[in-house]
Amino acid sequence: MTGKLTRGVHHIGLTVPDLDQAHAFFCGTLGFETVGGVPDYPSLFVSDGTILLTLWRAADPLTARAFDRRANIGLHHLSLSVTDDAALEAAWTAVTAHPEVVVDAPPGPISPGSPTRHFLIFIPGGIRLEFATPFA
Repeated sequence: MTGKLTRGVHHIGLTVPDLDQAHAFFCGTLGFETVGGVPDYPSLFVSDGTILLTLWRAADPLTARAFDRRANIGLHHLSLSVTDDAALEAAWTAVTAHPEVVVDAPPGPISPGSPTRHFLIFIPGGIRLEFATPFA
C-alpha cells in the first residue's frame, strides 16, 4: 500500500466536568451547533461544520482529576483554526468575555518571527484550547 492511510480528523472526544457549561461555551460563545448526543452516557456532540467534538461528562466530576499537560500522556491541547487575524481577534473578544475562561497566552506570534498568530485559554472545566491563524 502506498500513500496516506488517513485523511484528517473525524472527531475529537473531550471529557468535561459539566456538559451544560461546555455546551454554553462551544455553542453559545463559539457558535457550534448541537448535532447529537447520548443522554445515558451522558454526552453531547457539537460541530462548527468542519470539526465534530464529542463532549463526555466525567463519571464523577467531583473526584475527576484534571489533566496535567506536563506530567501526563495525552491531549496537550486542542487547536482550532481561524481564517485570519480579524477572526482571531473576534474569537479573542468572544472567549475572553465568557465567564470562567482563563487566559494562558494572549494573541501573538505562534513562534518568534512567524506570521501565524495564536492565543491559548483554558475553557470552563479546565481544557486547554488554542485558536490559530493558518500557517503562512
